[in-house]
Amino acid sequence: MNVYVRELVSSLAQAGVICRVYVRKWADDLPDVVTVEPGFDVVHVPAGPAELSKEQLSEYVDDYSEWVAKDFANFKPDVIHANYWLSGVAGRTLKQQCGLPLLTTFHTLARVKAEAGDFEPESRAKAEAAVMACADAVLANANAEVEQLVEYYDADPRHIEVVPPGVDHALFSPGNQAGARRALKIDDRPLLLFIGRIQPLKGVDVAVQTLAEMERKDARLWIVGGASGTEGNSEVQRIQDLIEDLNLVDRVCFVPAQPHHLLSTYYRAADVCLVPSRSESFGLVALEAAACGIPTVASAVGGLLTLVEHGHSGYLVESRDPADYAGWVDAILRDPVLARRLAVSAAARARTYTWSTSARRLRQLYKEVAEQPLVPCI
Repeated sequence: MNVYVRELVSSLAQAGVICRVYVRKWADDLPDVVTVEPGFDVVHVPAGPAELSKEQLSEYVDDYSEWVAKDFANFKPDVIHANYWLSGVAGRTLKQQCGLPLLTTFHTLARVKAEAGDFEPESRAKAEAAVMACADAVLANANAEVEQLVEYYDADPRHIEVVPPGVDHALFSPGNQAGARRALKIDDRPLLLFIGRIQPLKGVDVAVQTLAEMERKDARLWIVGGASGTEGNSEVQRIQDLIEDLNLVDRVCFVPAQPHHLLSTYYRAADVCLVPSRSESFGLVALEAAACGIPTVASAVGGLLTLVEHGHSGYLVESRDPADYAGWVDAILRDPVLARRLAVSAAARARTYTWSTSARRLRQLYKEVAEQPLVPCI
């Protein structure tokens, strides 16, 4: 989500839209305002103690909203665009107080996560529903998310707009695998790549078990990312225990979370990218891998259904069975012609996703909602 907001706002600013991004002040030494580039300011909002767990953030949404409302008196925005459900709750309050149109992007949905086995409190789901009922436009990343919004929340499809994220093609593009591997100091054995937060939702365990099920016993797996959420640390320990139980210690490498601009080297070094998420509203990792010409084997959920064209840019797996993932990975590794065809198709498909296209659609939406009567909040 951080990548989404940063890249999208940057493209909006470059198109002449003056943007002010409000984030909670999460460290005491942060400056009040950071100018990222002309037209793109990040404001650190004092709301609660600096160090808070994600579960504690809802207690300070009112403080956050009150502070932002005061800042609006000077900034005078035309629209509010909220990202994530807590920001949506704040946006709903600000809309009612300031009489401004509200657009909201959820990125994840409580009821969709719960359906996949990742519990979220019903209070969050009810808050999401209230935000949807109040929003002048609900933004979905893909058609699958539109279906989820309607099915799980009875959202009004007339107010849902599909605005897919993009990818920075200056950073993420096909490159030389040998050169990438030299940069990372790794040899020419097959490399599977998982990039993302280590939490149950992301299915790191399936990635590890996929490696164990493969025909190619010289293949290895790199897990790039760190623990996230309340279950993150316990999930890391669970994955490490699983790796030991499967005798994969010498074939799995944990890499700390990397700056976004360095990830392209990891993608280019890989043979296959694994995205075994239980749920995924879009799947930016799959898009970045595709932009680098790396085939993806992904779970057939959410936005991945749109991003990965089965048999053309990668493979979609309906089950959670690691053997099914391993079958597709082995098929790619044993057939260089197939791997090349998938790589070319993936890169071509990714070229249709750009942040400038997303920003152009958003500019139009901002203008439309600003000119229409506000949707009444229920």
